[in-house]
Amino acid sequence: MILDTDIHNFYEHLVLKEIEKQDLQQKLTGDQMADLCCLTLNQLPSHYIRHDVDMIYFLTDAKRTEMEKLVVTSLKQALQKIEQAPVKTS
Repeated sequence: MILDTDIHNFYEHLVLKEIEKQDLQQKLTGDQMADLCCLTLNQLPSHYIRHDVDMIYFLTDAKRTEMEKLVVTSLKQALQKIEQAPVKTS
């Protein structure tokens, strides 16, 4: 088993999906995007899985909606921190 390829946090998928939905990758630098992902994921609970398809069978619609709302809230808070941080210059 290779830990970094065999399992992952399901919230990673939800965060990336919401970032794409909000088109944030077009508004932030690469460094800001990395910080945004870290700040967002650190606010969320861990939910490790081996295969995304597993979630289809074990996740109710209500739980999925709850998880998505939590992602939106956490992403909003992380984005506020990113936007308030001074821009680093080389």
